[in-house]
Amino acid sequence: MKAGLKIAIGSDHAGFDYKQAIAASLSNNEVADFGTYSNASVDYPDFAHPVANAVENGEADLGILVCGSANGVAITANKHQGIRAAICWNTELAALARQHNNANVVCIPARFISLDEAKEIVETFLSSEFEGGRHANRVAKMSC
Repeated sequence: MKAGLKIAIGSDHAGFDYKQAIAASLSNNEVADFGTYSNASVDYPDFAHPVANAVENGEADLGILVCGSANGVAITANKHQGIRAAICWNTELAALARQHNNANVVCIPARFISLDEAKEIVETFLSSEFEGGRHANRVAKMSC
């Protein structure tokens, strides 16, 4: 995994335990934790928006969001013009999201994968690079 990245991370209550473990595994990077800070029920947009803002504003290189299905945080983050959030449930999707779509936020479905799988997905996502080339034109067409 790359070191020295600025990473924004956030979750709702369903993703809290995974968020904590993932953040702890990123010790060679600068991690900004936007919450939540417990397993108490919360609304995922309250944490997805700050992560998306940090990435969009250049305060973070990449973002990580975790919730039960990853759908809510992905939909919320993708409301931001400069965000390309991808739901990833395996390492191949994580690599392709970065390589082909220049995704800048990975969304993890904590209720559907193991913690070890989540960590591997994050490692793959953070280690992969956008390939550009034929994919750059497609990515340029995404924004409205």
